[in-house]
Amino acid sequence: MSDFYQTGVVATFHRLGRINLEKIESELTWHAQERPIALVLPSLFSELEGDALKGIVRELKEVKYVKEIVVALGPASEEEFRYAKNFFSVLPQKTSIIWNSGPGISELYQAIESEGLPVGEPGKGRSAWMAYGYVLSQLEFHVIALHDCDILTYSRDLLARLCYPVTNPSLDYDFCKGYYSRVTDRLHGRATRLLVTPLIRSLQKVIG
Repeated sequence: MSDFYQTGVVATFHRLGRINLEKIESELTWHAQERPIALVLPSLFSELEGDALKGIVRELKEVKYVKEIVVALGPASEEEFRYAKNFFSVLPQKTSIIWNSGPGISELYQAIESEGLPVGEPGKGRSAWMAYGYVLSQLEFHVIALHDCDILTYSRDLLARLCYPVTNPSLDYDFCKGYYSRVTDRLHGRATRLLVTPLIRSLQKVIG
């Protein structure tokens, strides 16, 4: 279900027509020379065996403007970690894999907790934050993009439209979140945006 409401605080760019992907990617490649882009991919090992991630990797092989891809790998054995390294080795961009359940990262989590800082439960959120930390530590990236690895309908225009508002220096955006229509009879985690918020707005308008 699509949502065309504009909050007045956060701008929503709707895809109302065809986009010139070649033009957008050309501009991104130009701007990324001064505003480098890193892409974070939080992934479960099981997703490496699915069709979605294979398609995503196939699309990313054609992307020229991303300087580094950081894979935040969920719980995985050493054998699975090595499989992941081989799986992502086909990407032309510099690619780093953070083995979140590996001995090195596990020691890092323990060191952080020993200082009284909770690291939270294992999951996509913690894996993503660890990847952000790695990217930020390099002091060279202007943009960090992230998307899931289970998007069956993925095409590289999704990444281009996600990166463009925060990469183009003529646009004053610090954050961009992409979403797409889910034509179904289920809310799929969109209860607030698609049910609660419209309901409250309607009640305010009718009742006051």
